[in-house]
Amino acid sequence: MIRSMKAVLGLAALLAACGGDEGAASKTLRVGATPVPHAEILEHVKPALAREGIELEVVTFTDYVQPNLALAAGELEANYFQTIPYLESFNRDRGAALSPVARVHVEPMGLYSGKLKSLAALPNGATIALPSDPTNTGRALLLLQSAGLLKLRPDAGIDASVLDVAENPRGLRFTELESAQLPRALPDVAAAVINTNFALEAGLNPTRDALAIEGPNSPYVNVLAVNGKTDDPRIQALTRALTGPEVRRFIQERYKGAVLPGK
Repeated sequence: MIRSMKAVLGLAALLAACGGDEGAASKTLRVGATPVPHAEILEHVKPALAREGIELEVVTFTDYVQPNLALAAGELEANYFQTIPYLESFNRDRGAALSPVARVHVEPMGLYSGKLKSLAALPNGATIALPSDPTNTGRALLLLQSAGLLKLRPDAGIDASVLDVAENPRGLRFTELESAQLPRALPDVAAAVINTNFALEAGLNPTRDALAIEGPNSPYVNVLAVNGKTDDPRIQALTRALTGPEVRRFIQERYKGAVLPGK
């Protein structure tokens, strides 16, 4: 009888220990992000999550496709790098069902040059590099239109392509490259339209170096996205942290206008 009781107690202790390990593992939250500013912002909120018993694991990516593929495959609980139009485009193209759960910040897209100091110096026939993914191509062309360099067809909208350029008085030429490659292309083109995260990684200062830049009311807010886990308490805790006043202050002080808190 004593031996049987010891066996039962031992089994109960083993099951309790296993359950404890599973509980600890479930507190780990894996979030994909591009290095700047997304991973930096996530690193900033790690202590706040740790106080709630959540270990935030930041997985960095250097492109815009892999973090969504990883999220769709269940390798991540969330990602934080993209705008809503880009997320919607990915869902359409890949048959995915990713969804935004928090609007965190805006990265005003800018036009940069390694050779020119102003838009007025842009010569006729100059080549401008654009992001190659459709969402960011349209966004880049809208920026060039707002800078007075071209006019798009009225019905082009945010999905505009170079085929929608209706007026091009300077005879500008366009080449499309993967977004991460654009800063390295600056020596080979007159100018390039670059997403702020890649501009910052390349040492560019958007508020100082951009020849033209989006305004603060840009609709391209960067979001925390999930794959059907909107009610996960870990995601809810991360949402509170990313949208709270402490992160707003961090963004304002760290990036000094190059990144703007979301509205």
